[in-house]
Amino acid sequence: MAPSTAPTGRDDSLTSGPMRRILASSFIGSAIEFYDFMLYATAAAVVFSEVFFTDLSPAIATFASFGTLAAGYVARPVGGAIFGHFGDRIGRKGVLVTSMVTMGIATTIIGLLPTTAQVGTVAPVLLIVLRMLQGLAVGGEWGGAMLIALEHAPGGKRGFAASFANLGAPAGSMLAAGAVAAATLLPDEQFFAWGWRIPFLLSVVLVSIGLVIRLKVAESPLFQRFEAEAQRRRIPIVDVLTRHPRNLVLGILVAMSQLTVSGIASVWAVSYAVQQGAEKTGVLNSKTLAAVAMFVMCLVSARLCDRFGRKPILTAGIVAAMLFAFPLLLLVQSGTVVGFTVAVTVGQGIQGVILGPLAAFLAELFPTAVRFTGSSLCFQAASTIGAGFTPMIASALVAATGGIALLGGVWIAALLVCLLAVLAAAEGRRRDLAAIE
Repeated sequence: MAPSTAPTGRDDSLTSGPMRRILASSFIGSAIEFYDFMLYATAAAVVFSEVFFTDLSPAIATFASFGTLAAGYVARPVGGAIFGHFGDRIGRKGVLVTSMVTMGIATTIIGLLPTTAQVGTVAPVLLIVLRMLQGLAVGGEWGGAMLIALEHAPGGKRGFAASFANLGAPAGSMLAAGAVAAATLLPDEQFFAWGWRIPFLLSVVLVSIGLVIRLKVAESPLFQRFEAEAQRRRIPIVDVLTRHPRNLVLGILVAMSQLTVSGIASVWAVSYAVQQGAEKTGVLNSKTLAAVAMFVMCLVSARLCDRFGRKPILTAGIVAAMLFAFPLLLLVQSGTVVGFTVAVTVGQGIQGVILGPLAAFLAELFPTAVRFTGSSLCFQAASTIGAGFTPMIASALVAATGGIALLGGVWIAALLVCLLAVLAAAEGRRRDLAAIE
């Protein structure tokens, strides 16, 4: 018998009232959480080395700033495991509300932190703790937001529906880069004294809006159908590790492809371009434009993956990333806003091609009873390796060699491994979610 493509949710169209509300919740909530998370990434590139690591040389301060950034990525798979456990046992909706509150509290407190000049080493320690709380929160956010949309959607439109959670990343990046760019219009003295705090404090307003939307969304129908089975799974992470290890490894490697692009193009490149002489506000404005390109390409590729399959679109995106790796690095090295704009816009556009089908690809690797845990572990572990440490590794490789050649070679090699993982994985477009074992 051919695999079923029958709808797995209660709505037969993405345009029905309930489905529109679900997609809006997935997108807006995810955008707000990624605003908070990527706000830190942007500030790590242009602010924190001047505020929390003032006793270090510029190169070491930048490396230390990216180190605190990595701490959040290390916490993401832990958050995926914790929130995934409860998402697979008691439901997706409650996890989404909890993760959003946690993120809002952590981000707001970062905006109120005293500097190293005021309280000494306590400041960077607190910064790391709060960054890890952010990581825990976003670790639970992505899986829940993605599954609420995917598990309500008709079978033939799962890829597009699931992409709304992924769309939160570029949308949040746009908001974060735009907010910090606006703050940099202040004189440097005022910006580093208090201006950088304003985007963090805005999180209170955004999270409040997100909570109102999230509380109105219904629980996943697939989870409700299999709730008794989910309750019998005492520890979902053990089930994932013992029964689905191959899919877990393949999912992590595939997800790393777009997250290495994120770490280099949207984080490391910002700091490096500014160091090479590019004007700071122009660079941040370019990130906003790049996020638009990523947003559009994510939508397009998500639509295409429902028609042609997840694997062909993922393959096309990874091959494009490999071909553009050295051109991107050379453009960033030019030290001009124009060069950076072209590099990051094309780079994040390619990232969007990979990101579009990625959510559905990962979700279709696991059964309903452990889908939250499995897909979250894939995405969040990849974020730790691919995005969390990439800026630090890139900074170290460039500092060690004085150029970009080694960085480009290592990046292409990593993408090649990701491509092989795509080719080894099963195509999930026509799989019946309810029948996955």
